[in-house]
Amino acid sequence: MRGRAFGAGNFTAWFRRFGLKDGNMITLHSYWRSGAAYRVRIGLALKGLSYKTAAHDLRAGAQHDPEFLALNPQGLVPAIESEGMVFTQSPAIFEWLDEVYPNPPLLPKAPAERAQVRALAAQICCDIHPLNNLRVLNALRSDLGGKKEHVLAWTAKWIGLGFAALEPQIARCGGAFAWGDSATVVDCCLVPQVYSAERFGVDLGPYPAIRRVAEHCRALEPFRAAHPEAQPDFAE
Repeated sequence: MRGRAFGAGNFTAWFRRFGLKDGNMITLHSYWRSGAAYRVRIGLALKGLSYKTAAHDLRAGAQHDPEFLALNPQGLVPAIESEGMVFTQSPAIFEWLDEVYPNPPLLPKAPAERAQVRALAAQICCDIHPLNNLRVLNALRSDLGGKKEHVLAWTAKWIGLGFAALEPQIARCGGAFAWGDSATVVDCCLVPQVYSAERFGVDLGPYPAIRRVAEHCRALEPFRAAHPEAQPDFAE
């Protein structure tokens, strides 16, 4: 498999230094610039869980290696190995994390609030991110002959439409974070999407509530530790 595994030793020492928890030998299959993997890294860091990274260079096609496809037939990251099982799809991984490692929670206690938080996260995970991930953009280029300016216009359109819908909801329901004053799955999803928007040159001026929450989160250690440029497989 072309994915590179990085030993847990340095991570374990780092987590112990900050009094964090051992994640029961969690292996996170990741790629430094994957938005979906980024959001799961944030969730793991907020939970204070140590883990080992198995990096797969998506640009080089490592996700298509037979060994990785045997692990995750979709050939997508993130995937988590733990307890002899494989967990895929970031929303399901968040649910698993909250049930197995309940503190601190990534979802509110009240059922109505949990549903609203899940809905906000789904707007990012299901409606914004899939339209500007690597395989869609590659298809625009290779299958439809899209030029750089066409790809940038495509990403700006769908991120812009999604953020325009998110902005009033976060302005209404947010505090220090996207939902109130505690980090939730919404923040785990929002910060990577803001990173993607900045990478594609999307104007964030019309979205002050989104920018405020992202700036607040990115100043916190769990979000800094999960940042793409802080990953062991980071490459320019």
